[in-house]
Amino acid sequence: MTLKNAVEGKVYTIRQINTEDKDLDAFLFSLGCYSGEAITVVSHLKGGCVVSIKEERYNIDGQLAEAIVI
Repeated sequence: MTLKNAVEGKVYTIRQINTEDKDLDAFLFSLGCYSGEAITVVSHLKGGCVVSIKEERYNIDGQLAEAIVI
């Protein structure tokens, strides 16, 4: 399942991130978004969702939400 289908408020563990962009992978890693880390969808938006990683909130687009497997 991906973040796009996640239930709001439930804590998930990131299983993998499916991107082929090394810069994007490095950026996500710097945010704390990597395999084994906990992530929570705070809310779903029209074009993506708001997530919480390590007590910080980030707005991510729908394409990126599809790339994060939980």
